[in-house]
Amino acid sequence: MPRRLSRRQFGLSTLALSSSLLAGRAGAANRLPMKAVVPGTGVPVARTGDDFEAEDWDYYPQHPKSSFNIDKEIRAPGGISKNLQWVEAAKRGQPDVVRRVSTPPGGIEGSSGALLLQSLNSGVPGRRSHEQQQDDLLSNSEQLAGRTIPVSWSPNCVCRVYVVPHTKWEERNGASFGYRIGVVGWGKEDNEEYWPGMFFHMERGLKDNKRTYSIRAWVRADGYGRDLPSLTFQADSWITMGMSCTADGACHFFLRPGIEDLQEKDCVGSYWPYNYRAHSFQCFFFNVINTDDGRNVGTPWIIDDAMLYCATPPASRIVGPQTATQPQRPTTTK
Repeated sequence: MPRRLSRRQFGLSTLALSSSLLAGRAGAANRLPMKAVVPGTGVPVARTGDDFEAEDWDYYPQHPKSSFNIDKEIRAPGGISKNLQWVEAAKRGQPDVVRRVSTPPGGIEGSSGALLLQSLNSGVPGRRSHEQQQDDLLSNSEQLAGRTIPVSWSPNCVCRVYVVPHTKWEERNGASFGYRIGVVGWGKEDNEEYWPGMFFHMERGLKDNKRTYSIRAWVRADGYGRDLPSLTFQADSWITMGMSCTADGACHFFLRPGIEDLQEKDCVGSYWPYNYRAHSFQCFFFNVINTDDGRNVGTPWIIDDAMLYCATPPASRIVGPQTATQPQRPTTTK
């Protein structure tokens, strides 16, 4: 015969069951992103990435630049590098200076070349906004790889960035440089484009009656779209930066002083930026920012060994143009 429960036993059982269901729902709503993939992990994506070692490295700017973000003007054809690795952004246009330079002291062993980015006229060509504007230089990785990269392949990128001495900084505090990725995901609409990344802010202070100079990293963005303050670095130094995506659509951000390879402990944040879920990786890119007044040139930024990898690619890897399949929207974005 079936065993009958007393009213007290039935009540306790029901309470335990409802508590477990509530805990399960809370856990689903507040679950954490997957474990981060360390940038620099896996297979280099064929034909992408640049170490700037070619002595004949060059960039063809094709002025005037685009400024679609301000006046809705795309001024084709856009700038492009001789090796096809770098292209002007149609939205904000290219930096005024995109030039190969000698690697600053303390860079990667054996490196003789790096890339200098700097802008004076960062707004609409021929006009002055007297506001902070930014220019973009995009890696041409989507075109060179022949497709966007599914986040299930764990795309990840890494680069080294040199912070010049403070005497060469633009005379203001605030955002000056950005390292970002272009991804497509599910947000308010299907296939939303968005651009997570990290920005460097110049900070001048005073300690013991002496002027101080430091660079603070800010992560863009958490699930609420907020920029979050992160590590600080000194002028005249190198920083290793990286970002990765995982199959759950999360983005992971890594920073460390120096030029050594990134490690798990260097992760400074893992988020679903803006509460979106990425499904495809398009490219990585760099911003340079200044006050668009025609007088104050932006801080010069130097990058080296900007590379793109996939940590979990299919057996065929990325060897040529492929037909991308349309991803399916998940049943929930919580």
